[in-house]
Amino acid sequence: MDEKILEKVYKPARYLGIECNVIKKDLDSVSLRFALCFPDLYEIGMSHLGFRIIYGLLNDIEDVACERVFMPDEDLERLLREDNIGLTTLESGKPLSEFDVIGFSLSYELLFPNVLNILELSGIPLYAKDRNNKHPLIIAGGYSVINPEPMADFIDCYLIGEAEEILPVVIDKIKSAKAKGVDRKKLLRELSLVQGVYVPGLWRVEYNSDKTIKSILPVDNSLPPKIKKCLVSDFNNSFFPERWLVPYIQIVHDRVILEIMRGCPNKCKFCQARSVYYPYRIRKQERVIKLAQSLLKSSGYGEISLLGLSCGDHPQIQQILSQLVSLCKDKGIGVSLPSLRIKDHIAGIPALLARIKKSGLTIAPEAASERLRKVIDKDIDMEQLLLVVENAYKSGYRRIKLYFMIGLPTETKDDLKKIVDLAANLAVKRKQLCGRLGEITLSISTFCPKPHTPFERVAMSKLEEIKEKQSFLRSYLRNPKDSGVNFSIARAIKIDFHYAEKSLIEAVLSRSGREASALIHAAFKLGARGDSGKHKFNFDVWREAIDKSETDTSFYVNRNIGQSEILPWEHIDLGARMAL
Repeated sequence: MDEKILEKVYKPARYLGIECNVIKKDLDSVSLRFALCFPDLYEIGMSHLGFRIIYGLLNDIEDVACERVFMPDEDLERLLREDNIGLTTLESGKPLSEFDVIGFSLSYELLFPNVLNILELSGIPLYAKDRNNKHPLIIAGGYSVINPEPMADFIDCYLIGEAEEILPVVIDKIKSAKAKGVDRKKLLRELSLVQGVYVPGLWRVEYNSDKTIKSILPVDNSLPPKIKKCLVSDFNNSFFPERWLVPYIQIVHDRVILEIMRGCPNKCKFCQARSVYYPYRIRKQERVIKLAQSLLKSSGYGEISLLGLSCGDHPQIQQILSQLVSLCKDKGIGVSLPSLRIKDHIAGIPALLARIKKSGLTIAPEAASERLRKVIDKDIDMEQLLLVVENAYKSGYRRIKLYFMIGLPTETKDDLKKIVDLAANLAVKRKQLCGRLGEITLSISTFCPKPHTPFERVAMSKLEEIKEKQSFLRSYLRNPKDSGVNFSIARAIKIDFHYAEKSLIEAVLSRSGREASALIHAAFKLGARGDSGKHKFNFDVWREAIDKSETDTSFYVNRNIGQSEILPWEHIDLGARMAL
């Protein structure tokens, strides 16, 4: 990036591409140039482990150069457009249009318009049908592509599932096609025969008069009738980047992140991640410790965070934490975990972690009443939860964060009341033990019935219903006559609600079919740019895009879908179907 441009932007270090452990190759000496794109700001993308894994994996291939590109912030985007300058990669500063492949990491539905923005800034046609052999191949993978249909008109091909083993196969085929001069259409057909690769242009979608789907079929019988996700066969020994790239600015997760498990042994009905990462697999203690030592040595970070959908379920979690604490304590390095499930064997974890650093404890009950937890199959023993919190307080913790959802199927006001009741009990528990109230944060999101879950056909609560429930919780907490929670306890409890309007748009984009391309395109043209930095979520923009594209949001989110109705994602097989 030109230094004169960087002098005019906020946080120019986002765009330098000279971080510690960065990988730079001579683009003229490799067989294939791959631009790895995270369609959000640098601080977000560099905090995403999957992005780092792919970056390291591709650059481990000798004749492939993988360079990064992120969504520019508003100031840089404005300068690029004013001066008609194409978006470039960080490592070499080459325009994206000069790369063979642009690979998008799609981790969140609200980033969809950002993909179009990056393509436009790069001078690349937005729609797949308008590209030819002169343009880079546009591929996408990640958490949000398990329903690939909303972005199908813009993406040449998808990688469904885990990329560590299948991506090198895809790269070999692209390199071979490039060397032989094979045209784009023939290459895409060849790629479509690889398990886990989905080429939307080779599938036809037909609709009924009521907008429901009549059929989703490949264009001919030579193609597989279902797209089965790609899967890492040996997770314990699978690729993990040991040269940890260290930014010069603070990022969202500014620490070493080490994935110790993939998948989850639990079967919560609302959880899409369980299907995405199915089956449940672990990294063994020896491998985890070896990676941790290598990562900390290469990065110099003062904290390592273990990653997994349910780290407390790892059969060796106590041994792993004990060994990490022993390794890190004298070096002043912290060890942290994501939210914990409540099981017998994790009661001692807070005390173990407190030997290094007394931070807050995060627990995800999701529902506070036993009845509702049974509805969603969230298996939690409340006596164990109280024991874990009690041990945390005794070890010096004072802050507890609890994750809940509202709008769950069969939810009642009594279920909502129990959220506040539980928070009050946990706050008082610390006073009983330590003389002062615990600080409780309730992080409350809106239930969104996601694809590939047992609740995928369930209606989502209407926007006004969610706002009513949010208001009810606020008033219940602040009214001692109703809740029995006095003002001093109420002040110790903080409620953070996720933006209900954002959940609505997320639901529409995750549950719709190819017709959603009109909504995504309209939102992009009206200025929708994701949800980070200065690109804050603007519901007014999305509402205008909904009107402009004539999208009936209630059709996608506020109705129960019949069992015989074909779902937009029905041709995608994740191998993890769970019955209602």
